[in-house]
Amino acid sequence: MYDLTKFQRDLLYVIAGQDEPHGLAIKDELEKYYEKEIHHGRLYPNLDEVVDKGLVKKGELDRRTNYYTITARGQRELEARREWEDQYVGDMFDVSE
Repeated sequence: MYDLTKFQRDLLYVIAGQDEPHGLAIKDELEKYYEKEIHHGRLYPNLDEVVDKGLVKKGELDRRTNYYTITARGQRELEARREWEDQYVGDMFDVSE
């Protein structure tokens, strides 16, 4: 996970949080988060990169539309990232206190 850009890391979170999203659904979610337009020239090369790294699997819905799913390796990477984050900020979000 350390070798991913923050954009690629955000791609993983969006893909993991949806059921086989297609590229435009991922783009829409990221545009909401970033509050600006995400160009195709940024989105698809980064999707290809996380696919090439084995973190995401790309499937084909039809000749024009692909869907994406998180792989087991991608899930492990996300879990490791959350554990790493929690050691620094986990107590900040404990509402029981």
